[in-house]
Amino acid sequence: MHNSDNVQAIQQTLSALPDWVSERILQHINNLTNYEPVIGIMGKTGAGKSSLCNALFAGEISLVSDVVACTREALRFRLQVGERLMTIVDLPGVGESNARDAEYAALYREQLPRLDLVLWLIKADDRALAVDEHFYHQVIDETYRHKVLFVISQSDKTEPTSGSGQLSTEQKQNISRKICLLHELFRPVHPVCAISVRAKWGLRMMTERMIKCLPREASSPMVAQLQHPFRTPTVQKKARDDFGETVGAALDAVSALPLIPAPVRAVIRAVRDTVVSVARTVWNFFF
Repeated sequence: MHNSDNVQAIQQTLSALPDWVSERILQHINNLTNYEPVIGIMGKTGAGKSSLCNALFAGEISLVSDVVACTREALRFRLQVGERLMTIVDLPGVGESNARDAEYAALYREQLPRLDLVLWLIKADDRALAVDEHFYHQVIDETYRHKVLFVISQSDKTEPTSGSGQLSTEQKQNISRKICLLHELFRPVHPVCAISVRAKWGLRMMTERMIKCLPREASSPMVAQLQHPFRTPTVQKKARDDFGETVGAALDAVSALPLIPAPVRAVIRAVRDTVVSVARTVWNFFF
């Protein structure tokens, strides 16, 4: 089934509406299916930002090298899979230059309203967290803290290291302690994740939490960018549900317009659940 068929299937559920109303609703849905997520990723030098992006997302991504830790700008990279687009914003890590942390604070305040999500990477063996803690509480306004997902990266470097390629029970216990520490320090909105790209550990759970953190309009386009192993049933169900809810919200928005005649508004409300159901059914053909 092609996207034109999917649109036609939805259009049929709107056939009782005037053409101009149907077209406006379809335009809302079209905007949803073409939404471009914008994901920020931050962390100190060597936190593994590019490794994580390359592990999660389909296609090649070229992020800045570690030597650019002094950059005063947020570097933007576009990722394209088929017709789907996503922007990754590489944000400078704090605490590496006292002179520039003030500049970074201004940069973050500028960027946060534009981002759907920020992955804040903290190395598993990083104990110098005072600057991160201060930055989060003093710079990240409470209005935007729901956009931040803390990720403990390079968990395979947690003591005691073994070099076996798999995390030991002792390492996992220490990682759990690190997670508790971050919850105490940052009091984050979302649960802290822990991953190891090298050991291929924790990535699926992190992806599932990441999808839950995204605004509803961004989750489905994000799924389209993921490597197939991370498109788990949990991830797909959340994105499908979000898509249905956003389609329903689009109908509600049109219904609430002052210029909509009462009889037309009644029809929109009558067909709403059917349109949402069809949208959920054809979701996987869109994304």
